[in-house]
Amino acid sequence: MSAVAKTFSVLDRIETYQSQMPVTMAKIAAVLMDDPKAPLSLSITELAERARTSAASVTRFCRLIGYTGYNQLRVGIAEDVGRGGSKAAWIADIGRSFGPDDPPEQVRSVLLNTHTLSLQTTAGLLDLDAAVRVAQAIGKARQVDVYGVGGSALTALETQHRLYRIGINVHTWSEVHAGLTSAAILDENCVAIGISNTGRTEETIHMLSVAKATGAYTVAITGNPDSPLGKLADDVLTAAAPNGYLQPADLSARHCQLFVVDFLYLLIAQANFDRTTRLLAASAAAVQPRRRPARGVALASFNTRPATA
Repeated sequence: MSAVAKTFSVLDRIETYQSQMPVTMAKIAAVLMDDPKAPLSLSITELAERARTSAASVTRFCRLIGYTGYNQLRVGIAEDVGRGGSKAAWIADIGRSFGPDDPPEQVRSVLLNTHTLSLQTTAGLLDLDAAVRVAQAIGKARQVDVYGVGGSALTALETQHRLYRIGINVHTWSEVHAGLTSAAILDENCVAIGISNTGRTEETIHMLSVAKATGAYTVAITGNPDSPLGKLADDVLTAAAPNGYLQPADLSARHCQLFVVDFLYLLIAQANFDRTTRLLAASAAAVQPRRRPARGVALASFNTRPATA
């Protein structure tokens, strides 16, 4: 067992019981997973308001994870903070899934399971009807804007690379001023996509909101459909990633986002099969002269040269 896992913290308890929680308690769990110290500064009523539930639900939540009430939960959190030190730094920088003393084979196994689970969860949560609507809108759009900041900017850029190759007029914006400028000149014939794992990235929300005000069809790719970004968008495609993985750059979340993007890419390619095959063939032919021949081909060519005296 790893050094991190020996102490059963409040977050450990939440993760253990999270799958059993009804919706109201799951909202409280989400608040605490996002801000574990929140109860130290919030009353039970304030925490309930933040989670959009009731004080009675908070009390039931406390009992579900093994505390007699809210005060005991606060004590547990205070004790976790007091034990902080190197453990807290490790959790903040690496995550709860891995311990500093875990052997390599265990790290490999947990890492693989985490990636697999995140992709399976994303596939299970993906709204197929919404995905079809989004793909159809992108295929017909005059222009597609994709907004993403930080790690999500890389997903946005990959979205541009995929869609541009099959004839979509797509632009990626990670700098908010440039993104707002583009969003302001969209119209009802355009699509705007905001990508954010948390759904709370202010820059992405701002860009998507401006695009929505122009009449553009708005889409959110996020791990939290109930987030501000998710509630703003016309359609939401959920890219789920389990908590406790690598922090702060969660590659599992990135892979889930790319899974959604790949799915949209394939739906668009299917709907525009003739155009897609023509454009992919043209781009492949364009770069072919820049590729080295396979080693076997090169040797065969060398061996067929005529002998010289």
